[in-house]
Amino acid sequence: MMTLVIMAAGMGSRYGGLKQIDPVGRHGEFILDYSVYDAVKAGFDKVVFIIKRENLDVFRETVGKRLEKVIPVEYAFQEITEVPEGSRVPKDRTKPWGTAHAVWSCRNLVNSPFAVINADDFYGREAFTLLHDFFMNLPKDTSKYHFCMAGYLLKNTLTENGHVARGICTADDGYLTTVTERTKIQRNQGQTQFYEEDRGWTDIDENSIVSMNCWGFTPDIFREIEDQMREFFADSTDGLAKKEFFLPSVVQELMDTQKCDVKVMDTPAKWYGVTYHEDKEKIVNFIDRMIHEGTYPETLWNEKGE
Repeated sequence: MMTLVIMAAGMGSRYGGLKQIDPVGRHGEFILDYSVYDAVKAGFDKVVFIIKRENLDVFRETVGKRLEKVIPVEYAFQEITEVPEGSRVPKDRTKPWGTAHAVWSCRNLVNSPFAVINADDFYGREAFTLLHDFFMNLPKDTSKYHFCMAGYLLKNTLTENGHVARGICTADDGYLTTVTERTKIQRNQGQTQFYEEDRGWTDIDENSIVSMNCWGFTPDIFREIEDQMREFFADSTDGLAKKEFFLPSVVQELMDTQKCDVKVMDTPAKWYGVTYHEDKEKIVNFIDRMIHEGTYPETLWNEKGE
């Protein structure tokens, strides 16, 4: 069994609404519908949505009912209070703890290799095929964990409507060596740059490989996330109200301690997503073109689920 885990707990403050369920297809399909469609074609056979508990009913009505006819669907809830035993949650914390915490939220629903993606990003079918094939041919070496990641060119993942968050990567012989979360990347006067509080804007090569939170893991990652989360809370006595626990940071720690390797599978696909409301027109036009070219059927989910 191979599971697709979709992170959909973000409300989309920059977008202005619950962007994960804003239609982009001709018949009301969302971006995540196309991701599930591509994953099913690639061989995935279960979907787990990570959502906020208060959004369960709307997700079931708008997503679950139609997908359940095609593939088993389950829901995990990312909640501020769901932390390792003994960890302290400050009273002024108002949002969940980040992408690593989101993945950990589905630990009781996933017991096989799985892919992780964002609900509001379009990845392209090739990414799901690459992740599926990686796990069908896992290395025999058991001395470390073997994970993978779909790598995109930074220039293919930018929007002209504002800044984006990306994991900036370096690789050696096809394997990830570093991944650094940059939460604010954009083009300024034709130059691609990232922002840091202490340094301001810094130039970056737009041909850099980036992570779009399209990862492939074995269930071992849950135990490692929990161990690092305990340290995160223990080492963050100050500033816990705003700090985030990012998935790339967990992966970096595992690589640094030689507990895992991460195969980087490059894809030339261009990113489409809805970080900002102004991004929607571009993804709608792209989907329309893919339908015209025959990549997707006009009605994505027919009654036979094909």
